Amino acid sequence: MTTKLSTRLLMLNYALTTLLSALLLFQVQPIISKYILPWFGGSPAVWTTCMVCFQTMLFAGYAYAHLLVKVLRPRWQAVVHVSLLVAAVCVLPIAPDVAWKLDTGTGPTLRILGLLSVAVGLPYFALSATGPLVQAWFSRTFANRSPYRLFALSNAGSLVGLLGYPFFVEPRFALAEQTWYWGLGFVAFAALCGLAVLAASWARRPPSLSEGTVELAADVPPRWQQRAAWLLLPALASTMLLATTNHVCQDVAVMPFLWVAPLSLYLISFIISFDHPRWYLRKACSVAALASLGAVAAVDQLITGGSGVAFSFVQELVLHFAALFFLCMVCHGELFRLRPHPNYLTSFYLMISAGGAIGGLFVSLMAPHLFTTFAEWRYGLLLGCLLAAWVLIDSREPSFLRRHFAAISVGLFVVLVVLKEGPLMRAAAGDALHESARNFYGVISVLEREVDDPDRHVFNFYSGRIVHGLQFADAEKRREPTAYFGRSTGVGQTLASLDDRSDLRVGVVGLGVGTLAVYAQPGQYFRFYELNDDVQRFAEKYFTYLADCRGQYDVVLGDGRLSLEQEPAQQFDLLILDAFSGDAVPTHLLTKEAFEIYERHLRPEAPVAVNISNRYLDLSPVVAGLADAFGFDAKRVSSPGDSARGEFPAEWMVLTRPGDSDVAQVKTASSTVGSGLQRTILWTDDHSNLFEILK
Repeated sequence: MTTKLSTRLLMLNYALTTLLSALLLFQVQPIISKYILPWFGGSPAVWTTCMVCFQTMLFAGYAYAHLLVKVLRPRWQAVVHVSLLVAAVCVLPIAPDVAWKLDTGTGPTLRILGLLSVAVGLPYFALSATGPLVQAWFSRTFANRSPYRLFALSNAGSLVGLLGYPFFVEPRFALAEQTWYWGLGFVAFAALCGLAVLAASWARRPPSLSEGTVELAADVPPRWQQRAAWLLLPALASTMLLATTNHVCQDVAVMPFLWVAPLSLYLISFIISFDHPRWYLRKACSVAALASLGAVAAVDQLITGGSGVAFSFVQELVLHFAALFFLCMVCHGELFRLRPHPNYLTSFYLMISAGGAIGGLFVSLMAPHLFTTFAEWRYGLLLGCLLAAWVLIDSREPSFLRRHFAAISVGLFVVLVVLKEGPLMRAAAGDALHESARNFYGVISVLEREVDDPDRHVFNFYSGRIVHGLQFADAEKRREPTAYFGRSTGVGQTLASLDDRSDLRVGVVGLGVGTLAVYAQPGQYFRFYELNDDVQRFAEKYFTYLADCRGQYDVVLGDGRLSLEQEPAQQFDLLILDAFSGDAVPTHLLTKEAFEIYERHLRPEAPVAVNISNRYLDLSPVVAGLADAFGFDAKRVSSPGDSARGEFPAEWMVLTRPGDSDVAQVKTASSTVGSGLQRTILWTDDHSNLFEILK
């Protein structure tokens, strides 16, 4: 009876250790990523860089587990691992030092990697080694039980940790509190894990259990083809996970849910595939993957090919996430089919983690230097289709296509890449691409289009798939404000109302192509804050707004909020907020803490103009909330646009001090003042929920 009880307790300890380690492992990712997001410009690359760092540390943890099991005896394993756990507890809490955001001597990618290594590296390393270690101890202790269900349990814990963050942790706790509670959870994990390793190391003989059998009885060394699949399948899944996350965040917003949702689907595919062979249906999953990946490719071509077809945020999101899920099901289902005997368990997980790290390194570090667009996402779609096609063919009787699939697939991939490369970087039919650039902050392009008559051209500036500025090449029209900055827009009217001030000082967060420089009069000063140095280069190389500026201007490179935080008070008469990445809004620029920084740079009566034009989000309640919090009146100004003059339909919010007569003449097309707007939402650095403002 005592033996059975101790056996049950030991199994429970293994299960709880696995579950808690996985929960903490995946909850720390959104906590730290959100913590540092405002420090690095709110770019989607913050999340992908964090992911590649975590994947690399995961690989290091798996390598440590593999060596620990293969080289050391059980009792020495206990000594080494308990020492690691104690050291990891000593570096808590995990809140990063604010000095990292002020370091401008290195690029953002290296700063993020260094920050994560210092702040959370050791605890994350200890957590990442837990899964394979506990399964190895379990396999040695309970020889007649399969350890692979612990892997499914680990992924279930990861899923709970991920989904728990946006729906439970983030809405209830400030970021500083989140790091402390996570630290307490880590202490509990360290105690459980210490007991598990000590119990496993002192167990003299495996308990005898009658139920359950090992699924793979034959101790057959894996072939090199099998090991290659262990590496390449998770590499493709990881690549598409990060590429899809980049793709959806670029055009909507950088927020925890859009990080968590694709990663959750990735983990669910692991859970389903590794729980039991019956859950992975090869034919059904391969057909679903082919259909969803093909549909995503078709929709992308419709949107970027100038067809005029539009899809809602929810429709695009469902389609992209479905394609990611079914591709991951194929990758992870095939991975489980190729699993080895438990004697090779740690090397199996080592190869899986290496594949995940390779995919992450490719997307985060290599792709920005290899491609000028998010081309890895499109190439991933092609490779996913080929993999799904192979699985579908392999599940049937041998045929000519099956025997020669490798050669056929390589040729097909090359043909598709060549055909796709032509329109790959074009936003619409008839556009001539001048240049495209990609860096940590996203993808931008300049295209030229003929309009009306062949002697007149329009230069369009794209960020992602969104046009953020344009200028007529025609000498008569090139000095006219266009896009979202026409004279009838909220910002145009506001600048017109202040035009008589000869010493006007205007701050602009977001340079674009420099369109707002058109409004500068002699003696006036415009100060632009621009995060992306490629944007400034394009604005000066292809557009003439800055060169034609009649007043004075400066361009300050760096995140607008951080730059203003470090500068002396600028005494602006007007502050304009127009910073977008694709169609995504950097949320850290519209929080209470951000406006506290802005206020220091404004003269007492100075207004603020905020561009809230967006396909997916209604930002007016957020700006109205800031207006109420800081004593502004809020006017929402809608302008219909004028295609002949190059003006887009635009939505602006103009915030003025009560009784400000200078901008009282700004005409509104919808709701007008302050709390007269139907609802207000105040964002902070700790809490910003984009689901509340989805259109």
